[in-house]
Amino acid sequence: MKKLLAVICAVAAVIATVVFVKYAGTDAAQTVQNDYLRIHVRANSNSQTDQSVKYIVKDEVVKYITPYAAQCTDKATAMQVISGILDGIEKVCDRVLREHGFDYTSKASVRQEEFPTRVYGDLTLENGLYDALIIELGSGTGDNWWCVIYPPLCFTSGTADVEYRSAIYDIIKKFFG
Repeated sequence: MKKLLAVICAVAAVIATVVFVKYAGTDAAQTVQNDYLRIHVRANSNSQTDQSVKYIVKDEVVKYITPYAAQCTDKATAMQVISGILDGIEKVCDRVLREHGFDYTSKASVRQEEFPTRVYGDLTLENGLYDALIIELGSGTGDNWWCVIYPPLCFTSGTADVEYRSAIYDIIKKFFG
């Protein structure tokens, strides 16, 4: 009887450990990922011209978004602000596409999306589900560019790297590194 009780307890402990590890790890990762609002610009295709215009569009979108993002003091506000200017973001994208002779348009939305691990300077964002501004140029099936809107960790232009830092970024960097 004691042996049977010991086996049952051991099996229960193993099951409890597996369940705890599976669900506790997921919650912790999700908490970290919820601290960021990312941006993802997808090119129409991988042709040289579609990839080139993607970077021009990206530069213009960054210029357009920066004054709005600079006013945001938390992620919820950033999501609300960016969601409120989606039409303006699409107009900027479509203007650039037209000016460069493209007949396709853009689509901008804020939604959750899976991202791979990405390093921004001293900060590594692990792969996982993130809230993001998604901009699809044309079919949106080409290679893409991504970064972080909130906290404003980086916006990169084609010619020079410009890093925008926030107090949150400085605290993270000091704490981890």
